[in-house]
Amino acid sequence: MQTVDNVAELRQIIRQWRQAGQSIGFVPTMGNLHAGHIHLVETTKTQADRVVASIFVNPTQFGPNEDFDSYPRTETQDTEKLAACGADLLFLPGVAEIYPRASQTRVSVAGLSALHCGASRPGHFDGVALVVCKLLNMVQPDWLLMGEKDFQQLALIRQMVADLNIPVTVQGVATVREADGLAMSSRNGYLTELQRQTAPALYRALIEARDALLAGAADYRAVEDGGKHALRAAGFNVDYFSVCRIADLQPAGPGDTELVVLAAAKLGSTRLIDNVYFCMPSA
Repeated sequence: MQTVDNVAELRQIIRQWRQAGQSIGFVPTMGNLHAGHIHLVETTKTQADRVVASIFVNPTQFGPNEDFDSYPRTETQDTEKLAACGADLLFLPGVAEIYPRASQTRVSVAGLSALHCGASRPGHFDGVALVVCKLLNMVQPDWLLMGEKDFQQLALIRQMVADLNIPVTVQGVATVREADGLAMSSRNGYLTELQRQTAPALYRALIEARDALLAGAADYRAVEDGGKHALRAAGFNVDYFSVCRIADLQPAGPGDTELVVLAAAKLGSTRLIDNVYFCMPSA
């Protein structure tokens, strides 16, 4: 695996692959890699001739009171993991390479950016959209693979790619979970031992909500309230627990068929997100 830290070298390698007629898949990450990230790389290998992974802790998607400074940075271990799972190229830029000057351009996806995580993390999704747009322009891949745990982020990037006519196919990859159901996340390492035992209750609440809806529960807001109550009883501080239409992540109701239940909640200072999506049976 090759490692580069600047756009000029990145593009030189990409150009050589293009000249050889090879397709390129891209997996952007913020590092501190776990099995979910490795699964993304391995899935990309089945889609494309070459796999580029990036590690960049993006300052523009962190709020002033969030964990940018303390976000775990494990570049040595991450590089070893990526090499072992068959990535061809690691793009490891510094902040000055991604943001070399004061940017006058913003990338914002109206609507989606203000919902759910966007409501409690103002500006977060503008930072995500900007950095992913920049990375796509730098790598110019055929495929972009992202995990479905960040369901709203995936929806937002799909919308951005469509709106800006970026020539890349965006593919979501199923969430990788621990044996007890907890979605793998770089932030799970913040949890205390007791919090780690509690954390799978988030996924259980989502499954219970899904099962209630599939069993015919007609009051979607009551299902949401039940999920919030279950999480609070387990010790979570609930941000949101929402039954939504997959198409636009707006509140769902009877008659909507493709649904996703989205949730975000804190255990102590650790914010966890997760979701389940499904289709309602035909009437």
